[in-house]
Amino acid sequence: MNVHFVEIVSAFIVLFAVIDILGSLPIILDLQKKSGPIKAFQATSVAFTIMIAFLFVGEALLGLFGVDISSFAIAGSFVLLIMAFEMILGVELFKHDSPSGASIVPIAFPLIAGAGSFTTLLSLRAEFETINIIIALFLNIVVVFGVLKATKLVERVIGQGGIYVLKKFFGIILLAMAIKLFMTNFGNIVIEFIKNLNA
Repeated sequence: MNVHFVEIVSAFIVLFAVIDILGSLPIILDLQKKSGPIKAFQATSVAFTIMIAFLFVGEALLGLFGVDISSFAIAGSFVLLIMAFEMILGVELFKHDSPSGASIVPIAFPLIAGAGSFTTLLSLRAEFETINIIIALFLNIVVVFGVLKATKLVERVIGQGGIYVLKKFFGIILLAMAIKLFMTNFGNIVIEFIKNLNA
């Protein structure tokens, strides 16, 4: 079990890009308006626990249900698609009726701990030592916690007009991400299906 600084930095950068908490700010601000204050510690601790569990048992767990990573990612893309439509069209499709508000669903899962981060964690396991991935993930969660705690400050700085513009812009970005996630993983399923036919 070797702690390697370069591996930690590399894994941190990859996970930071995939989690993309800064890009999710308009979504978080919108959810905060609909379902009340976000509990930063609850959201980040649940997301961290889910991702650590998935790092060790994710692939085996999905296998028990006969679900592969690609199918799981496609399911996640539909959740992102719904959230994107909410932001772009100004409609409410997702019912925010969780007793914990939006802190667990959809912020902890699937916004922070989602199909993209699950797939990335499994990919990183093939390249880096597990301890380095865990450290990188923890550092990312610290950043996420800081961003969630600062949402009120961000809202005051950019104002309602800024939030509206960011919401529409990132809604389109989120829609593009959902489509990309769907197409990539649908392509993987088709390729696998063709391989099985030719086998």
